[in-house]
Amino acid sequence: MDYRDRHVVVTGGTGALGTAMVRALIEAGAVCHVPYINVAEADRFAFRDHAQVRLVADIELTEEAAVAKLYDGVPDLWASIHIAGGFAMKPLGETTKSDLMQQVDMNFVTAFLCCRAAINAMTRGGGGGRIVNVATRPALEWRAGAGMVAYTASKAAVAALTVALAEEVVKAGILVNAVAPSTMDTAANRKSMPKADHAAWPKVEEVAATILFLASPENRVTRGAVVPVYGKV
Repeated sequence: MDYRDRHVVVTGGTGALGTAMVRALIEAGAVCHVPYINVAEADRFAFRDHAQVRLVADIELTEEAAVAKLYDGVPDLWASIHIAGGFAMKPLGETTKSDLMQQVDMNFVTAFLCCRAAINAMTRGGGGGRIVNVATRPALEWRAGAGMVAYTASKAAVAALTVALAEEVVKAGILVNAVAPSTMDTAANRKSMPKADHAAWPKVEEVAATILFLASPENRVTRGAVVPVYGKV
């Protein structure tokens, strides 16, 4: 897929899936704009000094002004990929309003604000573009969200946002989709679930490959999809 000279925002780009995503985009020729708030994570980021990567510091994605600053600094935005988010597992009876709002902010609000900023930037440019959000398997299979209801609900909102927005902006040449991973094969997930069948989990590179197509110029017809990327589980 040819991303040469195309500018792409990748939120959560310094994390496990984000790093795989940035690698795939670099190899395809893209210029990646990667916001971050965690300095230690940015310092460890494998592509921090790459010529095709623009790290953008102190971007809190739940704040409108910070999101506007990020997108105002991107010339000719082609695609916006929203990986940033957070996970919490707790029974509903133990989940406070603060817990709920944290999940809504980290997962839904960040995606909403970045979608809005991306749409405005792409509309100004007039050349269309691509948006890909990251939902989760429980966002499609609600019963799988038992024990993590706040997380599931916030990610289900991301899925609904994706489908509704896809219909809203298609005439502007903007295609909006999402992926819904199951548990991905990351070092953190292996540590927290040492007895799981890690070989069955989708690899971050495999999930990134699906996003790479959805965000690419080669994707001309797929919109409003929440694509399961479950691996073998």
